[in-house]
Amino acid sequence: MFKIILLFFFLVGNVNAIELTAQSWLVADEKGKIIQGENTKAIRSIASITKLVSAMVVLDAKQNLDEKINQFTRRELLQLSIVKSDNNAARLLCEKYPGGLPACIAAMNKKVHLQGFMYTRFTDPTGLDAGNVSNAEELVDLVLLSKDYPELIEYSKMSEVKIKIRKNWMVFNNTNPIIGKRHDFIISKTGYIKASGGCIVMMLDTDIGRRIVVVLGSKNTKTRIPEAEFISQM
Repeated sequence: MFKIILLFFFLVGNVNAIELTAQSWLVADEKGKIIQGENTKAIRSIASITKLVSAMVVLDAKQNLDEKINQFTRRELLQLSIVKSDNNAARLLCEKYPGGLPACIAAMNKKVHLQGFMYTRFTDPTGLDAGNVSNAEELVDLVLLSKDYPELIEYSKMSEVKIKIRKNWMVFNNTNPIIGKRHDFIISKTGYIKASGGCIVMMLDTDIGRRIVVVLGSKNTKTRIPEAEFISQM
């Protein structure tokens, strides 16, 4: 079936034909209805996609975003966590969460549990731990949940974060290199550890409508983006 789909897209010329290396993937419409996918129920490590949830619970806590934590504000740490996928930023945010790191991780698991997620769980706030797992179908719901946070939409659209430290400006680029080159993204978060392979979730507007894309277990960090772009056109 997939070879037929791939050939169809090649013939009509909508996108360049590519070989998908993702072990699990799907594309859904703006309401989360699955259009196409493979191994959508397979439970896999999700790497830094985790940071969407750690950011959510930090925002849910209504802490002062302009409060300084070491040399950064809480707002800047959130930006670094989503845009640069900075592990230290995500961990520091959770360490400064009410009750500390254990309470933050508990809040992350409680949040997805209350949303009805059955296969998603977290053991750390960064995604470095392979025990952070989900499946493609539940990640669609996670993207839909993420779009209810204006900050996550704002940060997802940022091609870079500029932060002034003392007299110097530091620039941190988005781990999704096509952010800024196109202006149709609503939510975007990448991930990679050895156990997960290349990962990305995103919601974007395409010429065939709004799409939610999930890619898990792509060969590496270079293959996940073109595969996600290809899938978004299905």
